[in-house]
Amino acid sequence: MNCIIIDDEEMARAIIAQFITKNTDLVIDGEFSNAMGAIKFLNQNETDLIFLDIHMPDFTGFDFIQTIKNPPKIILVTSDKNFAIEAFEYECIVDYLVKPITQDRFLKAIQKVCTTSTTTSTSLSKPLETKVQTEDNKNEFYINIDRRLIKIEIASVNIVEAKGDYIHIKTEHKNYIVHSTLKKIEDKLPTDLFLKVHRSYIINTKKIVDIEDNSVLIGKDVIPVSRSNRPELMKRLNLL
Repeated sequence: MNCIIIDDEEMARAIIAQFITKNTDLVIDGEFSNAMGAIKFLNQNETDLIFLDIHMPDFTGFDFIQTIKNPPKIILVTSDKNFAIEAFEYECIVDYLVKPITQDRFLKAIQKVCTTSTTTSTSLSKPLETKVQTEDNKNEFYINIDRRLIKIEIASVNIVEAKGDYIHIKTEHKNYIVHSTLKKIEDKLPTDLFLKVHRSYIINTKKIVDIEDNSVLIGKDVIPVSRSNRPELMKRLNLL
């Protein structure tokens, strides 16, 4: 089984590598001190298992998982116990190891990986959030704020605005700024409620208060509507 190690601490990578070399079923494809290096590697190569740290500069382990397509099986390796519940919202995450790691605990994690190999690759490669959506529970999604996963009720979202490398999510009660793209969140929002009306805006069509010329009013926000998106918006309205 081929594997890679992603951890910004050299000592942590060395310990995991030592455990791996004692297991004849595992082969190290690469070691990376940051997520970006691993992403570049995975764009050109495949691997069966990733040992992944959660806390890394600029890019958390959860950011990494959300960035790559069809992630392989993942064992999280971290000194932080506080993310265990959030971690298992992703089916690709097989186990959660807390540093310092013992040989026995490492072997138990590898056994879990071998056990899950009997399940389909599709179920392992998708976050639980995606699976839940296919089971008619499309009511929420999670955002990563200061290393915390915060649940957002989809019905509470009024507007999503693109701002460079970030998106501004405005809800009924609170606003959030998240490092993401408009396209990424658009894929998570139900199309019967939300519409991209401008290259920088997605709106909840149920929250429209007023429409005038090429703009809509949602709460106190006036949102521009591009000429190309206006016809689709008008189709959504229940006009007399």
